[in-house]
Amino acid sequence: MSKQYIQAVQHPVFELITKASVKLGIRSYVIGGFVRDYILERNVPKDIDVVALGSGINLAKEVAKLIPGQTKISVFKNFGTAMIRHQDLEVEFVGARKESYAADSRKPVVEDGSLEDDQNRRDFTINALAISLNEDDYGSLLDPFYGISDLERKLIRTPLDPDITYSDDPLRMMRAIRFASQLNFKIEEESFEAIKRNVHRIEIISNERIIDELHKIILSDVPSEGFKLLYETGLLSKILPELTNLQGIEEKEGQTHKDNFWHTLEVVDNIAKNTDNLWLRWAALLHDIGKAPTKRFDKKIGWTFHTHEFVGSKMVYTLFKRLRMPLNDKMKYVQKLVMMSSRPIVLAQDIVTDSAVRRLIFDAGNDIEDLMILCEADITTKNPRRYKKYSNNFKIVRQKISEVEQRDQVRNFQPPISGEQIMETFNIKPSREIGLIKEAIKEAILEGEIPNQYQDAYDYMLKRGEKLGLTPVNDKK
Repeated sequence: MSKQYIQAVQHPVFELITKASVKLGIRSYVIGGFVRDYILERNVPKDIDVVALGSGINLAKEVAKLIPGQTKISVFKNFGTAMIRHQDLEVEFVGARKESYAADSRKPVVEDGSLEDDQNRRDFTINALAISLNEDDYGSLLDPFYGISDLERKLIRTPLDPDITYSDDPLRMMRAIRFASQLNFKIEEESFEAIKRNVHRIEIISNERIIDELHKIILSDVPSEGFKLLYETGLLSKILPELTNLQGIEEKEGQTHKDNFWHTLEVVDNIAKNTDNLWLRWAALLHDIGKAPTKRFDKKIGWTFHTHEFVGSKMVYTLFKRLRMPLNDKMKYVQKLVMMSSRPIVLAQDIVTDSAVRRLIFDAGNDIEDLMILCEADITTKNPRRYKKYSNNFKIVRQKISEVEQRDQVRNFQPPISGEQIMETFNIKPSREIGLIKEAIKEAILEGEIPNQYQDAYDYMLKRGEKLGLTPVNDKK
């Protein structure tokens, strides 16, 4: 007798699907992630996949009729699917099908098929689990590939030959690693070797689909697990060569540098403990990418990575553009954090001056807290004494930031004197002198020469104007 999971299908929508299936004279099953996560006792997803042995679109329409009130139904004829939203759920309906693939595309040729055909085409055994929504065996589990056993063993395994599975749809290689990372599962050895053999096939997958999986890996609890697998299979060098270029330790004249690739993965794991901000995690992943192109050996001081933050921030744009990621404020945010990633570290190593802290607050603006989280995650030393020292130094910097910000209010500030006021005061037209005066006022505030107050800034403007040979004609204090 098959296992019963009647509790999994207690939501009223499943009863409606059963009624609609009876009316149409077809059989239907809930399949995939909903079943997997229910058995794993994870947060069950709000999106549910239902397979019909018949038309999925017709089944969706029939279910929509049974739901009181007007129910929105979205039909995708090209894919033979339909979706309805009911309460807090999204239910997608598809007819059972079998697929065949051409070598140069991940888009299959689709034909009607049996439930077995549909389970055969699933990426992994743990995603091929189905629960019956039919009256004669409602709640019964259909597990033709021993997916339950793989859930118990925490194993990612393909239903069919993994070489065929991954070659047919190479995105499944990314998905295997993503599930391993999210669920803390292991990829079956044969399947892992098949990914290594088929790594070149990832080239037919769009960057948008790859990045979607990469985001999920970055957002997992321990992202390094996914990135290690991407690295070991060879996928990472095809997707993010900027990252794999950091791998390795070079020695010259007895001096070595740390392996910046493995260090980066530690930083990402550290930051994952403190934030779910996807783009802050991206900043952690990319914060050192400028070190590969800037690595130099100096006989007097050893290995150097001068300007790696500046070079890395420029590389962020190139990387985002290549991978078709957003070139908007999100990209600029990552660029900014990469550019500034060493600033608090330098402050933590030196005597912290008010002017240096004012500049840090001014330049970081509203991202100052995220920058501090990134820099604290950058502490990867295994020496307890050093770790304590660095952590305490950052606490001092944080305290100083709080004190200076409260007193001077320089976050995102604009000089109290505008360009229009300068023109009016000295009766001049737009010119180079206006920019010089505004910049001088800003610098004086950041250096602590004058408070961030209007009157002090006004008096300073008069002095700077006088030095530039300007005479006030409208001295309104």
